[in-house]
Amino acid sequence: MSRIRLAVTENALRDPTRITVAMYEDYLERSGRGWVAEADGGIVGFSCADNVNASIWALFIQPGQEGRGLGKALLERAANWLFAQGHAQIRLTTGAGTRADRFYAAQGWRRAPVSATEIAYTLARPVVSLAP
Repeated sequence: MSRIRLAVTENALRDPTRITVAMYEDYLERSGRGWVAEADGGIVGFSCADNVNASIWALFIQPGQEGRGLGKALLERAANWLFAQGHAQIRLTTGAGTRADRFYAAQGWRRAPVSATEIAYTLARPVVSLAP
């Protein structure tokens, strides 16, 4: 996961030591859940959901593996898990003007600028109609 996170060209970490192995472990084992996408015998993408803050903590696809639907599948799994935990709305942030910015908008998330460089997205739990 760290290898993929450090390989991305957009939303790159300015300080790679900022995200630690302990943080990944926390989101995988204590405060959230994580999923991976595999291709050609290896992990090529991952997502992590934060149950404490009802947010998507991470969603990254290895460069060269984009456009295959992996990000969409990982996002859907993470969002569905958070909704199953009882959250009515979930959120995430990403860089303004990036592929990720366009990706979340295309998935139906509500976009709200935070600053010139950061965008917040929210997604409400789908309403199920029981009417015939």
